Amino acid sequence: MRGLLSASALALSLALSPAGWVAPAEAAPVRLKDLVEFDGVRANDLLGYGLVVGLNGTGDGLRNAPFTEEIMANILERLGVNVTGEQFRPRNVAAVLVTAELPPFARAGSPIDVTVSAIGDASSLLGGTLVMTPLNAADGQIYAVAQGTIIAGGITAEGEAAQVTQGVPTAGVIPAGATVEREVAFDFAALDSMRLALRTPDFTTAARIESAINGNFGRPVALMLDAGTVEIDIDGTGAPSPAHAIGRIENILVEPEIRARVVVDQRSGTIVMGEDVRISRVAVSQGNLTLRIEEAPMVVQPNPFSPGETIVVPRTNVGIEEEGTGLAEVDGGTSLSEVVAGLNALGVAPNDMIDILKSIRAAGALHADFIVR
Repeated sequence: MRGLLSASALALSLALSPAGWVAPAEAAPVRLKDLVEFDGVRANDLLGYGLVVGLNGTGDGLRNAPFTEEIMANILERLGVNVTGEQFRPRNVAAVLVTAELPPFARAGSPIDVTVSAIGDASSLLGGTLVMTPLNAADGQIYAVAQGTIIAGGITAEGEAAQVTQGVPTAGVIPAGATVEREVAFDFAALDSMRLALRTPDFTTAARIESAINGNFGRPVALMLDAGTVEIDIDGTGAPSPAHAIGRIENILVEPEIRARVVVDQRSGTIVMGEDVRISRVAVSQGNLTLRIEEAPMVVQPNPFSPGETIVVPRTNVGIEEEGTGLAEVDGGTSLSEVVAGLNALGVAPNDMIDILKSIRAAGALHADFIVR
């Protein structure tokens, strides 16, 4: 089967397998803002612990979630209601964790979205209302306060003997449900230099970013420090402020250098690879082993008017079938996309194709990062 990867097989695979392998497109220039993170321009995570009320009997069972009773008592006491020694057994409240992300340059009074998730045994947060909940950052300070009606993403229906759940009714969101109360102390305008952190560190990409920025300003204002960092001299750009300098360079087009990489997902049978993936000369043999077991029991009855009983005699047919595609030899320097296209032409299943790629990598013939998820 030396002709496995012939030109006719490749053409047939591309013509008859539209749902199979698709050749990768050529690299295109990308905006600088999509390749790097600007030093200091980052979001901060917020976390709070609160109470959801107004649930239709789907809240926490307070015997199983005593913390719900505790927070409810604290809220009522802050409102002037004395509940000392009282026993609560409602099913319309639930304890939740509230998470949010404080975006960069958020100002006091700005609204942000929040996510609400049940932490007790509540079965649904649908229709609930989050009571005023402070949101803290990692430094322990309160940066926002959340409150509002929850939009849950699921529903639960149940009867006497069955229950069905669609989505996740124990988690939901509140769009613009929190208000920023404290701003992050960061004097962006006082910066005299800024570092650009590459999301995918690469020396070639960093060098191209340095060259593109210097070419845009006509003088050396950018310096590559390593594979993941490029430093910008804000004063050298002549811009009136760091914001003006960043606004000028963030839309510069740069063609990133992508490492040869193969990513496979065994659960879905998905294979994704870059255009620079190459393999050396290698021979591949792949086959399938099928085991068939069939039960054909036979009923045996005694003769008429004779003592005895009817019995079932087990009968089992067992067979093994093995099918193989033979030995395929691939020339060195062949792109992996051509190999996969040839395997598609032969009707190789995605899971079998993943096993073949693993074997090629184990043989040292696959020259790329191999990532299995």
